[in-house]
Amino acid sequence: MEKQAQNGFTLLEVIVAISILMFGILAVASMQSASIQGNDLSISLTEGTTLAADRIEKLVDLPYTHADLAETAGPPHTAATTSPFTAYTVTWTVEDDSPITDTKTVMVTVSWTEHGNPKSITLPRIIPRII
Repeated sequence: MEKQAQNGFTLLEVIVAISILMFGILAVASMQSASIQGNDLSISLTEGTTLAADRIEKLVDLPYTHADLAETAGPPHTAATTSPFTAYTVTWTVEDDSPITDTKTVMVTVSWTEHGNPKSITLPRIIPRII
């Protein structure tokens, strides 16, 4: 009697194929986790930058001699802000006659904690005295 050719896969081939598939799925899962963490940082950084820009706009609209634009020799001016994701602290320092006379250099810093690590962003702005 003739032996007929058998079609199909052996058990070993199936185990190897499933192992390769599992490694691929695990790699995709780890990339997904890294992507989610990156998106989380991106949200916080965007909110921090927006808060700093908003504070600069508010300070620019103030009169040149306003108390919030007084030179800070000691601790900086502070405003606390919260969002659904993070608690932010907005601080700013003011330096008179810098870089030239009749200007104020304002440095707005937004600070927060991301997964136990302190993060911050600082935006500078020069405000001229308009006569």
